Amino acid sequence: MNIGLVMPLPPPPPTVAVDPAFLAREAERLGFESFWATQHIVAPVHVESISHVFADGQVPGFTDPLIALARASAVTSTIKLGTSVLLVPEHHPVMLAKQVATLDWYSNGRFIMGVGAGWLKEEAEIMGADFEHRWTQAREAVQVMKTLWTNDIAEHHGHYYELPPVRLFPKPAQRPHPQIFLGGQAKNVLKRVVAWGDGWQPSFVTPEQVKEGRATLDSLAAEAGRDPASLHIAAYSDRPERARIDEYFDAGAIRVMVRLPTVTNEREAGEELERLAEEALR
Repeated sequence: MNIGLVMPLPPPPPTVAVDPAFLAREAERLGFESFWATQHIVAPVHVESISHVFADGQVPGFTDPLIALARASAVTSTIKLGTSVLLVPEHHPVMLAKQVATLDWYSNGRFIMGVGAGWLKEEAEIMGADFEHRWTQAREAVQVMKTLWTNDIAEHHGHYYELPPVRLFPKPAQRPHPQIFLGGQAKNVLKRVVAWGDGWQPSFVTPEQVKEGRATLDSLAAEAGRDPASLHIAAYSDRPERARIDEYFDAGAIRVMVRLPTVTNEREAGEELERLAEEALR
């Protein structure tokens, strides 16, 4: 079964996160199917935004997910490499398209692109995102990237991005491009998946919610003329024990991810990885 490992939340600064190359190599050895990195670019000091994960709105010192996955790709050969999630409106899509294509090319087509629009308004605005319309901006950014990945000469004329005819190489190893999973539980997320994604990547949902989401995806896909079987669900499990993970698979997920607890050194990380693998994979 496809069980993925999410990188741990980083320890409080100034302690540096454990090298993802070590984590990914060990995850592949232990039998995890995929390895996932999370994104927050900057941590505003004064915030009003909060989440159920960061109740005070203060995000810790996340490493850059694409650089982390590039390190992981260099020391692994089979494990898939994913983002959970890239905050697309906080990037220029041309640069992001270049980075994703390069990572996918050098990893021999192992990249999975989980995307989101973000919840931290202050961070989004610092990075130039239109927070109130962030999913509209994310959709256009993904459209730009798909155009760049699938055309020798690409151009785009939209609301957020204007691109004259250009060439972008390398192309991703995967054709036409890596799978794009939309994260979150926003009201219209499943409609967005059917309109421009390849799957849904929810966090902190129950197996029952996954089952409901699967049924809704099937219905929306049929209405839109898309094959429901082409749209997948990759769910984050709230608990790592195998019985709980199997509930997500039974509900319709094709992949379930679990997070490694926060660690401060490789010895501690290795011990936690062994324990988590025993709990989740056996």
